[in-house]
Amino acid sequence: MDIINSEVEEKLAQLKQRFASAEPFGHVVIDNFFTEEFCQALLDQFPSFDERLAMNENGQVGRKAVNEKVAQLGPAYRQIDQLASSESFREWIGELTGIDNLLYDPHYFGGGSHENLTGQSLDVHVDFTHHPVTNWNRRLNLIVYLNHDWRPEWGGNIELHKNPRLPAEQDETVTVTPVFNRAVLFETHNHSWHGFKQVALPESESHRSRKSFALYFYTDDRENKVRPHSTIYVEERVEPSLLAPGHTLSSADSQALRNHITRRDHHLDRLYKNITDLMGQLQDAREYIEHLKRFEREVERLRRRPAPETVVEVPQEEPLPEPSLQESETPRERMLREELEAIENATFWKMTAPLRALVSKFRK
Repeated sequence: MDIINSEVEEKLAQLKQRFASAEPFGHVVIDNFFTEEFCQALLDQFPSFDERLAMNENGQVGRKAVNEKVAQLGPAYRQIDQLASSESFREWIGELTGIDNLLYDPHYFGGGSHENLTGQSLDVHVDFTHHPVTNWNRRLNLIVYLNHDWRPEWGGNIELHKNPRLPAEQDETVTVTPVFNRAVLFETHNHSWHGFKQVALPESESHRSRKSFALYFYTDDRENKVRPHSTIYVEERVEPSLLAPGHTLSSADSQALRNHITRRDHHLDRLYKNITDLMGQLQDAREYIEHLKRFEREVERLRRRPAPETVVEVPQEEPLPEPSLQESETPRERMLREELEAIENATFWKMTAPLRALVSKFRK
């Protein structure tokens, strides 16, 4: 852990207490997290903005690029990958947060380098609950910011919310400016709402962007179970004054309303697409279940079939060619083979590894 600031390591007990007592949910802000030299190396090796990595949820090129191929970004990023995968670092994070047996994600799904250009925001949200490949439980986010001399008025300040659906005066919020070498570590669950308002750099600072590096930690299980879900967003509210009777819209007001309407329309498009995808998955599941039922019936019939009588083989001068597998099949065996092939080729089947193992067992 030589790239971690030694003073940070020495403050473990203090950081642990701050995390446990934090509101609106468990979190801690740690300044000077890495050594100065290492954090500067992360910034120096930060990848340039790549439009291919900036596709938003609407399939359009956005103003946020995420690069998950951490080990390919440079020597400093390979070091941070080694740190994240090390048992000693995960145990240290576990001691700080009270979450044991933390797992490292070699896929960096959703993590890695994050770059947000001016004009980009992130609606308040709770993160997806389970890793899409391993099905591990997502437990912690560790974000380290790489922005020298960042000012709060430039936007992009991460906000931790009690409940963004509450009126503003009831929603307890913690705001953190994303300055260089500042880390924010927070737990992830169904109430860990977070996001940031639009990055709004002045013309003189237009060469800048909001840069950060994100690590996510998981556990194989968790005590307080959560129902699996993808990322859930709460879109920013329309400023009430814009809708007040008699209010005259300025050009900025008009643009703000247009932005809200556009975001709403995109959100609806995503929901319709999700519904269509879910209906397709449901149909695949129904077809798969029917295949599985027929497969089960055929297996049961084969089990009940009487064993064949022993046949005494008579030597032949020239052995007859053996029939192919399909030629020797009974109609029932052929049906069983076809059901197996249908199950293995079903779209839904690709998501059911345990049942694929079951079919493999029957094939043996």
